[in-house]
Amino acid sequence: MAVYSIGKELAAVQSQEAAGTKLQEQVARLYEEARGDVYRYLLTLGIRPPQAQEAAQEVFVRLYATLQKGETIRNPRAWIFRVAHNHGLKIRARQDSELPFDPELDARFLPRVADPEKELAERERLMRFNRAIENLSEQQRRCLSLRMEGLRYPEIGAALGISASAVGEFLRRAVERLRRVRAEWEGS
Repeated sequence: MAVYSIGKELAAVQSQEAAGTKLQEQVARLYEEARGDVYRYLLTLGIRPPQAQEAAQEVFVRLYATLQKGETIRNPRAWIFRVAHNHGLKIRARQDSELPFDPELDARFLPRVADPEKELAERERLMRFNRAIENLSEQQRRCLSLRMEGLRYPEIGAALGISASAVGEFLRRAVERLRRVRAEWEGS
């Protein structure tokens, strides 16, 4: 009887190890698919790049720990962005100050154009666009950023703790405001 009991326990341990390996593989696959999106989203919250990299990794560690506890996550991508959002806000609150937009630094990433006049016009367009984005409400910027990362309205809502219809309204207002700004640029 003791041999049977030990055999059962050994089988249970092997089953748990196999499940743990499968869980690690699933989280690793999700990490590979979504880490860049999470990192970019954290940057849009105003988190500095080194902290954003660490925070993105922390989000996936939390995912693994949550799944290892046996909790069910219906929509892992939305869950990841919700955790990233909350964790990112805590990090941002601890940061000394946010780095202001630096058009010169941003311009270094633009392709060089042979025509200095065109290059100047492109820099001006980029600066206007960044100012327009900065003038959106924080919720509008967050919704827009997550939508640009490919999340659907329900996923954005789950990540931000708002309804999908509220996401739609924030996005509608953001797009409307950006269209007005664009029309003003083209008119001047």
